Amino acid sequence: MSTKETTGQAITRSLVAHGIDTVFGIPGAHMYDFNDALYDAGDKIRFIHTRHEQGAAYMAYGYAKSTGRIGAFTVVPGPGVLNSGAALCTAYGANAPVLCITGNIISHLIGRGRGQLHELPDQLATLRGITKTAERINHQSEAGPVMAGVIGKMLSGRQGPGAIEAPWDVFGQSGPETDIPGATRAPHPTVNPDQIAAAAALISGASNPMIMVGGGAADAGAEITELAELLQAPVTSHRSGKGIVADDHPNYLNFVAAYEYWKKVDVLIGIGSRLELQFMRWKWLPKALKFIRIDIDPTEMVRLKPDVGIVSDARDGTQALADALAGFSREDRTREFAEFNEEARSRFSAVQPQLAYLDAIREALPRDGFFVEEVSQMGFTARFAFPVYGPRRYVTCGYQDNLGFGFNTALGVKVAHPDKAVISVSGDGGFMFGVQELATAVQHKIAVVAIVFNNSAYGNVLRDQKQTYKGRTLGSDLTNPDFVALGESFGIRSFKATSPGELRDIVKKALSLDEPVLIEVPVEKGSEASPWPFIHPAPHAE
Repeated sequence: MSTKETTGQAITRSLVAHGIDTVFGIPGAHMYDFNDALYDAGDKIRFIHTRHEQGAAYMAYGYAKSTGRIGAFTVVPGPGVLNSGAALCTAYGANAPVLCITGNIISHLIGRGRGQLHELPDQLATLRGITKTAERINHQSEAGPVMAGVIGKMLSGRQGPGAIEAPWDVFGQSGPETDIPGATRAPHPTVNPDQIAAAAALISGASNPMIMVGGGAADAGAEITELAELLQAPVTSHRSGKGIVADDHPNYLNFVAAYEYWKKVDVLIGIGSRLELQFMRWKWLPKALKFIRIDIDPTEMVRLKPDVGIVSDARDGTQALADALAGFSREDRTREFAEFNEEARSRFSAVQPQLAYLDAIREALPRDGFFVEEVSQMGFTARFAFPVYGPRRYVTCGYQDNLGFGFNTALGVKVAHPDKAVISVSGDGGFMFGVQELATAVQHKIAVVAIVFNNSAYGNVLRDQKQTYKGRTLGSDLTNPDFVALGESFGIRSFKATSPGELRDIVKKALSLDEPVLIEVPVEKGSEASPWPFIHPAPHAE
């Protein structure tokens, strides 16, 4: 006699079979049968409940972005899905495999507009608009195959978020227990030797090549380093590419330094990158520039057509290119790169007080610790002024730049890396988007060190309104709580730091406590020097 199981139990077995060991979320009526199945999973799956659906989804994002593995969350349909939507579109923009598991109204009422609890006009279409793939489980027998199909698509090629919904009545539907199929990833594209040969020919004739890496190259650091050393080419990055080649490697160029080197670049090699710096932010191209792209997503070659496009996994394509250039020789140029970095550092050291505080944090954070940025004056400055020494150690929101992602994302990073230091750096505005998750940190013992730089403003908006709109400020001044008292009310050890040196010492102490910590750093409103001239530099003179 065959064993029976519900759809919720089949979904849970599939999660376990695919190595998913943590689910973030909030239980709810539509999801009860799935929630109960998670309970039955025992220690195979850790369930971390949050105080807002957006918090659950951002934690799943932090888990995924910092590991490259699936981060899963579950919320109720309708408003729960919409509350988590900001994190899903962040995962889409940052190519992170975040899995949303949600419900829907009773199956025979979907699409009828009867006004059922949590009903959306077309929830599946909504999910498909902000994920790489989304499917519905219509019957218990479909649970395993649908799960495997969605997970396979999420992890194939250019990774991205996925969603699975099941109607309220289907979650508890019972049927025979069947084998759970495993997800099948699409094979990596085969490297085209003709394109490798064309790229090698371009590079062989170049005097000043430059390598730009993005998040798609996170697992290709060794191959990229080999290529850079072979060519004596500098490597630079913007956000998600930080740390793929360590900041203190002789061939790494800080992107402020890289913009100066850009004047003489004749071949740009983009690896796993949209080339946002060069084509959207710098907005100036050297004459006769040729560029090569290595990217697993063939549509990237249409969006920004290169001279040579190599559609492949970053590691495979980079290794093939290095092999094709074996024996290539060029004199050591690392002293030149060091001079570019030193000159850039001397210029952007004027971005204060941000730089002094970031230096203090870097001094206190272990080399392999995680730094989670935020859409804030500190976060923007960190993109060029905070050294990173390993891939995925700098956790960013990618091009969505969505305010309020940081602290909640950092909690997910720490859950994924309980033995590593994790620091979240927020402004007061962004921190208040997810402040309720301090309770989650305490309840689940998630030892993130959260630093809140309090300038009583949406600092970027305030600066823009003062500079561009003649001081006509609207909605940019903020009235804040006493963050230290607020943290203590949650039962969190809380401190105030009023100087970079004091912050460094408190962060060191905080990391030794191995418990959640909140640190408030007061900053005079409007006092921060603008980082934007270094992120969007003026075009070079012809």
